[in-house]
Order: sequence, then C-alpha cells, then structure tokens
Amino acid sequence: MYTGTIIEESLLDSRILNEFKINAVKISNSEKPEERWHLYEVEATIDQIRMLTTQLKPTGWYTHFWQDDDIIVIFPGRKFRIHHSDKATWSEAISYGQSIGIPTKQLDFRIKEI
Repeated sequence: MYTGTIIEESLLDSRILNEFKINAVKISNSEKPEERWHLYEVEATIDQIRMLTTQLKPTGWYTHFWQDDDIIVIFPGRKFRIHHSDKATWSEAISYGQSIGIPTKQLDFRIKEI
C-alpha cells in the first residue's frame, strides 16, 4: 500500500474519495472559505493511484503517493515514478508540473504525513 494526500479541490468528482481508505482529514487555515483546501491522507493501491490520472482537474493540480523511497507522482493524464532520495529523478516531473501551472515551490514531493 502507498500513502498519499489527496486535495478534494483538485478532483473533478470528489466522490472518488470513497474508493480510498482515509486515515486523516485536515482543512487548510485560509480565512476565506473559497481558498480552503480539504486534505485527505489516504492509503492506496497501484490501481487506485492509476485511476487518479483521469480524476484530477486539468491544470494546476497533482498528487503523489509514497512507499518508502518510491514515489508515484500523478498529474492529469500523466504519471511519474521517482525516488525521494535521488533528486535527479525529480526533474521530468517538476518540469511537467511547471508546464501545467503548478508553482515550483509546491513540487516538493513531501513524504511526511499531514
């Protein structure tokens, strides 16, 4: 099983969250309700992760899942496998994320829990 965080606002249809085992939920601290994010820490299989490539909004969003040093980064329609300990493996995923409008500082692929 992989662990990851799914942001509800990134999804085309939030009902997809019902497919995952949810371990924790956090809501970001923005004062404006429309700027709050609902973050779900989930456990996922490879098939569930693959399914997310068709469930993310088309620009500005991604999610990633990890199991030890192995990270699967999911963008709308694209998937990358990287190693957390080897930043050289990150470059293609970072470049793609930037190309769809994700700020570089958000492409940090953290593996800490929420």
